Formats: sequence, structure tokens, C-alpha cells
Amino acid sequence: MYAAHFGLKREPFSIAPDPRYLFMSERHREALAHLLYGVRGGGGFVLLTGEIGAGKTTVCRCFLEQVPKRVNVAYIFNPKLTALELLQSVCEEFRIEVPSRGTAPSTLKDHVDALNEYLLRTHAAGHNNVLIIDEAQNLSIDVLEQLRLLTNLETNERKLLQIILIGQPELRDMLLRPELEQLAQRVVARFHLDPLGEDETSHYIKHRLAVAGLNGLIPFDREARHRIFELTRGVPRRINLLCDRALLGAYSSGRQRVDKAIVDKAAGEVFDRRAAAHARPRRIVLVAGAAGFGALALAAAGVWFAGAQRHAPAIDPPAAAASAASAAAAPASAAQRQAAASEATAAPVAAATSPAATPARASTAPPRGKPAPAASR
Repeated sequence: MYAAHFGLKREPFSIAPDPRYLFMSERHREALAHLLYGVRGGGGFVLLTGEIGAGKTTVCRCFLEQVPKRVNVAYIFNPKLTALELLQSVCEEFRIEVPSRGTAPSTLKDHVDALNEYLLRTHAAGHNNVLIIDEAQNLSIDVLEQLRLLTNLETNERKLLQIILIGQPELRDMLLRPELEQLAQRVVARFHLDPLGEDETSHYIKHRLAVAGLNGLIPFDREARHRIFELTRGVPRRINLLCDRALLGAYSSGRQRVDKAIVDKAAGEVFDRRAAAHARPRRIVLVAGAAGFGALALAAAGVWFAGAQRHAPAIDPPAAAASAASAAAAPASAAQRQAAASEATAAPVAAATSPAATPARASTAPPRGKPAPAASR
């Protein structure tokens, strides 16, 4: 809709995992290298994790475009399956025919036997076999154990099936469970894909605009790009959503540049407003919290001091006046100043006490060189 308005050939911020738009940051290059290692490795598991929208699936699609010809790949993108259903899907992806039992359905063993026969036959022909499972954090413990058993088929030199698990950070936590210790020990490579930094976010935006055909000035000014990073936290999918809506907003208002105000308005349309509020600078919240805590502390001190006054013994007025005069001549310590501040807070409560007792409260320490008067209990 807005592509021609900004001199673009196509819309640059689609959330579809298009490998053409893959921004090869240092993190993404490392992630792709781990997947390519899985093809050349000697079998076992390769683990790729990352936050939601970090670009894991896009990296995987880029990897699939670079797979050598003599590598057979099975790709499972919906792993919420039972062990039997998963094996059925794997056999379908590898185009393995499972012998039928007449009217009876094929069993788990039928699928495992057919898969093992296929792996031995293709290995003899010089082929490697890779099973990729996306959203692997949704796999059950039983299915993960079945996958581990599939890697038991091996020769003297290598395992015959390489399994790549791609998922959210919860997948790493799952592999820490005691019942999955055997699988965790078969992970030969693992990599966690972090979000982009602020500079990488700017380069990411420019990269996608360039791939979409932009030749002129980037339509996002510097403050807008900084705000995009604050709101998206460097997650590519969130960047795509926000930039797409911001360009649409600038187009609808007939503007050629996207500023911070347009970005904030777009964020209110595509993100939960509570999430946008969390992206704001936190110093105002911290100052307000400190002020509230200070007021609460002063109020508590005032209540405590007033209670202490109610239970304090009566003091002879002449002696109290003399003590107050001596205290005025002595320099106040830090503790006296703090007591004075607490007394000021408790003034409305202390006003109900006797006027004669007021000067006595100002003397909480004896004058220099004189012993403190003993308090009667």
C-alpha cells in the first residue's frame, strides 16, 4: 500500500520468514554456522534457541536453501504430536513407505523399522539425513526420549541421523531435567540467539529497506530509530510490526519521514499499551518510588515518636528549661538533627502534649562535660 510512496518495490517489513530479508548480524551468522555444522557433523543433536520473534525460523529457512544436494532433510514445524504421530510425520517427510498390516494400523515399531532401513540404505549411498524440529519446546518428554532412541542407529564412524531442535528458551530448561540427561549428553552443539543491539536494530531497518528497493534517504529519523529499539527491545519480529505500522501512518498523513511521534502512535496500535509503558525511561518511576518511600518512613517515625511521648515520664519545667539552654550552646550531632526532623514530622501529634514538655524534647544529649541526668522509670 505504501511502498510506492517511499520509493520501494515491495513492503519491507513483512513478518513472514523470507530468507531474502535475513539480516546477518554476528549472532545470526553464528546460528547459521551451527546449523551447517549439524549437516557435516557426526550425528547427535544440535540445539538452537532464542526468544519469540528473534529470527530462529528465518535462519532455519536460510539454512534449508544452503543444504548440500546429498543431504536429505525432514522438517517438522508442528511438534505437538505423540511419539507415533511424530514418526509418521518423519517418514512422510523422508518419503518412506511403511509396510501395511492389512486392516490393522501400523505400529510404532513398524515406523521405526522402516526409518532404520531407510537410514542404512541412504548412508550406504553416501547421503546424510537431517531431521529439523521447529518449536521443539512443545515436545513432550516421551517424544524427546523417542527421538533420542532414533539416534542409537550408528556406524563405527558416525550416527546415521542428525537432529536439529529449534525452540524458545524453555527448551534449554527442559533438557536440564534428570529424565532427559541422556539426551542432553548427545547435544554436540548449542547456540542461543539473542535480540539485536541498538546499532544492529538501525542496521536491520536499513537492510530490509534496501532489500525492498530503497535507494534514497531512509524514512526513519534518528530519534525514531532509537524509539523503535526501546519499544521492540531489538526483537526482529517486533521491529517488523512496528516499522510496518509506522510507515503506514506516515503514508496516511502524507509525510515522507517517520518521527518519534509517529512511532509512538504506531506502537499504541500494534502493541499492548502496557508493554509500551514498560519501554519508557524508568528514572521517573524510580524517583517517584523513592519519594513515596521517604514519605512513608517519615510518617512512621512521627507515629513512633508520638507514641513514645505518651509514655514518657513528666519532666520538671525548670530543669527542662536549663537542659534546653545547655543543648542550644552545644553543637548538634547528626543523630540530633535526625531526631529534630522526626519531631517536625510528628508536630501535629505532639501539639496535644503539655507546653512545658516541649523544650525538654529538644535535649536528647547532655551538654559537653556534664553527665546525663538519670531518667526515672
